[in-house]
Amino acid sequence: MAARLRVYRSPEDSSCTGVSQPTVRISLEDLLPLIALAQKNGFVWLQDFIDDEVVITEDLYEVLQAFRSYRPSA
Repeated sequence: MAARLRVYRSPEDSSCTGVSQPTVRISLEDLLPLIALAQKNGFVWLQDFIDDEVVITEDLYEVLQAFRSYRPSA
């Protein structure tokens, strides 16, 4: 028997922004290989999240900014 899907209306609450808040913590060591593999193999689902924001530490941000400035252009 096939599963039946149900559609639920979102709450009519003005505090609901429609943007989900981060709920899972994951290390870069675990995340980067998965993202790289999805990117390499062209998985379409990755594009669903392309506009999502991620939260990183300030020191990682500074390192990434420096890397952006010093890496050779392709």
